[in-house]
Amino acid sequence: MIKNKKTKLTVLQILPELNSGGVERGTLEVARFLVSRGHKSLVISGGGRMQEDLRKEGSKHFQWSIGKKSLFTLKYVPILARFLLNNKVDILHARSRFPAWICFLALKIIPIQERPKFITTFHGPYSVNFYSAIMTKGDKVIVISKTIKKYVLKNYKLNSHKLFLNYRGVDSAQFPYHFKPKETWIKDWYQYYPETKNKILLTMPGRITRWKGQEDFIEIIAKLRKNHSNIIGLIVGDVKSNKKNFLNELKQKVEQLGVEKNIVFIEHRSDLREIMSISKIVFSLSKEPEAFGRTTIESLKLGIPVIGYSHGGVGEQLKEVFPQGQIGRKNKGQAVLLASKWIIDPPKVAYSKLFSLNEMLENTLKVYESA
Repeated sequence: MIKNKKTKLTVLQILPELNSGGVERGTLEVARFLVSRGHKSLVISGGGRMQEDLRKEGSKHFQWSIGKKSLFTLKYVPILARFLLNNKVDILHARSRFPAWICFLALKIIPIQERPKFITTFHGPYSVNFYSAIMTKGDKVIVISKTIKKYVLKNYKLNSHKLFLNYRGVDSAQFPYHFKPKETWIKDWYQYYPETKNKILLTMPGRITRWKGQEDFIEIIAKLRKNHSNIIGLIVGDVKSNKKNFLNELKQKVEQLGVEKNIVFIEHRSDLREIMSISKIVFSLSKEPEAFGRTTIESLKLGIPVIGYSHGGVGEQLKEVFPQGQIGRKNKGQAVLLASKWIIDPPKVAYSKLFSLNEMLENTLKVYESA
């Protein structure tokens, strides 16, 4: 029996893990919002550093290796079907392709009248094939930017009425305009990274992976250093075990360009807000279009200027909030010229209410209720 719109919902979100990244943070934000509205929030994932926060904020977490791409993972199909029925789940929200297949197959063995509604989110421009097409099978399909909406409509046959554009959002309370870190944080930072004291900091956030653009950033820093010897480029991001070789490649590039004193590699940090707030400029240099590019809008919310390749979700944000930060895709020369100018005469980033977390959360709930 389908519940009335005003009835409290039981929502289950499923994703591979809860370590770091925009998908994971979005899952926690939606979970927290559901609990605050009196709904029941459940999450299934392989676990990770964020799961304790999830529990503290009132959701229930179930640790299953549901994102592992293996035939053995299919054992979860009947287990999930029973779980959905036993917990009277109203909304099943899949945020990744392999877990979405497990969800889809589990729903097939549940009688139609007892099935929860199936929601999927396109978090990126997945490769176009049968495997990825599972993300179009939701009763409602969320897309996180106009870039992704266009991509989905171009590559898949589905009713456009199923699609719901819901930009990812940033909490202005968590990323307040002109935020300043606490003195204790500043003191600890310089204790860990004394080489950054009295330097101009240029920051490149993003996990270490080939398409994020760290190589371009290193080259930009090398060119800027010729006229600005007091700059330091911070490369901040998670390094998964299968990306260690690429990290070594980046370090070799730093040595080849002779900028060992101008580049600092910082792995996963939970205080990216503070790091961006002490930066002169934040960069977004992804080689491929970002589905959204969360750190761009986080930085702009803080009032810190962003230089970014104007494509994908980052291009959409810059166009709306900070158009002077847009540069041509892979145009490192333009990045160098703009950064040189801003190091001397930084631009003012105006306060913006766009891309708010609350709007994203309200929209997500609307999707659940309309389903």
